[in-house]
Amino acid sequence: MRHSRTVHPQSSERPDPGSGARDPDLAGPTEWAVPGQVGVGPWPGGPAAWPDDDRYDPELLEHGDRRNVVDAYRYWRRDAVAADLAARAHGFHVAIENFGHDHNIGTVVRTANAFAAAAVHIVGRRRWNRRGAMVTDRYQQLHHHPDISGLAGFADGHGLTIVAVDNTPGAVPLETAALPRNCVLLFGQEGPGLTDEARAAAGLTVSIAQFGSTRSINAGVAAGIAMHAWIRRHADLHRAW
Repeated sequence: MRHSRTVHPQSSERPDPGSGARDPDLAGPTEWAVPGQVGVGPWPGGPAAWPDDDRYDPELLEHGDRRNVVDAYRYWRRDAVAADLAARAHGFHVAIENFGHDHNIGTVVRTANAFAAAAVHIVGRRRWNRRGAMVTDRYQQLHHHPDISGLAGFADGHGLTIVAVDNTPGAVPLETAALPRNCVLLFGQEGPGLTDEARAAAGLTVSIAQFGSTRSINAGVAAGIAMHAWIRRHADLHRAW
């Protein structure tokens, strides 16, 4: 059985063309269906030319793949993409508290997917706004914990250090911190930041250097900065797309 990653030569990626108002509790745009905006058409040559590889989806091969995925995953079945991402996952996890229905969680999930986080952990309310995830929640491993003690138990059982990201007295600057290879990067909600329980559970607290007038930066932005700091320290950049 072949395992080629050949994709349509005319593949392209463009920004979301927009789709109007949506229920914020529903998944965001998943397959972008505006013709010509993103993706590839049917596999050239028809069924006789289709790859002999069970990772490929016959429906996508026949009708085209308009999903927002990298070229290596064009025409792949969703579960095949998720399995390959799990095999490529890095040693860091991401966790974010969700006691007030934070609207940044979707962005955090999407960024975690981009950097191949091992998993994303939602702490607190199970329900969260998926729009910003842009379908990456369908490929990314997700876990829910009702409270910080649940996350701490998971981390302890998997040999992970909880690294709190918060600009608090005594925090180590992220720019000089030695982030552990196996860790959970833990973020609080927009506004209140991390709870006292989260700070107490952390084995390390890091802060992001700021130089302007604002007291804090957006939680989604902070998550992206911290994840990339881990990437710069530990990732094999030759494996990037």
